[in-house]
Amino acid sequence: MNFDELKALDHAHTLQTYGRFDVDIDHGKGATLWSLAGREYVDFTSGIGVCSVGYGNETWAKAIYDQALKLGHISNLFYSQPYARLAETLCRRTGMAAAFFGNSGAEANEGIIKLARKYSFDKYGAGRSNIITLNNSFHGRTLTTLTATGQDVFHQYFFPFMEGFRYADANDLDSVKAQGGKDTCAVLVELVQGEGGVLPLEKEFVRGLAELCAQRDWLLLVDEVQTGVGRTGTLFAFQQYGIEPDGVSFAKGIAGGLPMGGFLVHARCRSVLGPGTHASTFGGNPVCAAAAQAVLDILDETALAEVAGKGNYLRRGIEALNKKSIGATRGLGLMIGIEVKAGYTNKALAAQLIDGGLLALTAGPALRLLPPLTITKKEMDKGLAIMDKTLE
Repeated sequence: MNFDELKALDHAHTLQTYGRFDVDIDHGKGATLWSLAGREYVDFTSGIGVCSVGYGNETWAKAIYDQALKLGHISNLFYSQPYARLAETLCRRTGMAAAFFGNSGAEANEGIIKLARKYSFDKYGAGRSNIITLNNSFHGRTLTTLTATGQDVFHQYFFPFMEGFRYADANDLDSVKAQGGKDTCAVLVELVQGEGGVLPLEKEFVRGLAELCAQRDWLLLVDEVQTGVGRTGTLFAFQQYGIEPDGVSFAKGIAGGLPMGGFLVHARCRSVLGPGTHASTFGGNPVCAAAAQAVLDILDETALAEVAGKGNYLRRGIEALNKKSIGATRGLGLMIGIEVKAGYTNKALAAQLIDGGLLALTAGPALRLLPPLTITKKEMDKGLAIMDKTLE
């Protein structure tokens, strides 16, 4: 099959819900990808933060192969080893008390929303169900998580949207207080607003928010769908903010490319969701759990420390390019946003980079880079050279 045949097949048989670039990907190794025709690309996207340990990782692939031969799926009505071992690893490395496994980031965020509302209902009864989220946030594409998203552009077409969400300004504790009330049960935040433009929250604000939630008995929920699993240089971003969330969602990089999501809960919330209150048919799938365990084994403390260094190296390299179209960088670890200067658009610049052989993303008004966490210096240097040439 060539690219034209693949594109025709896509247009003939799939819903056109994605604004795809005119590029096909056939295979990859490390942080490098190739098209059907053999065109090479350096990947600074990792499938939007999903392929955390790169492409063709033999440790990851062997874990999947071995588990698939042993047990591909079993109902959650029965015990199996892979999900239990994965839950233990996540709790041990985060200090959280228990895990739930699902399939996606939106599903993970739905789970912690349910956690907060049931916690409040059990303790206070009905009428205390509102959740505060932040303007410019993004939490998913289900009806509930679209409503939780603090961007008006997502609040269209699918009316009526869910009730029970109010929006405050990031880094403004007074704004959060103004949106709170006796009907509030939780605050849900991204510590780095990914889709909004790769905007890290201020540590002073986050710590103040944690204190406010403790005072008012609101659950502090952290959406780490994009920031989790080593992306920011620690296993979860909240570990850099000095807080103990009540619920933390994760997905994207957890299984290195297989569909998996879930959430972790603090000790005080571990008994909130009991039998019959939450479930997922494919949640904790043995193959996905084995892949996730391999990812966590690869991303040990040494590897996580290297992520921060790699992020700093890329950011210094980008800013040293001194191009008219791009400016300062921001972010944590290998979650990098690049300012796009007036007169240019991030979509046009991303398209130019892709034409030049470097896969890049957009987020809000910025360019966004989410390379595999295992990317090498050679691959980073090659990507920087493409940026230098393409943006000249």
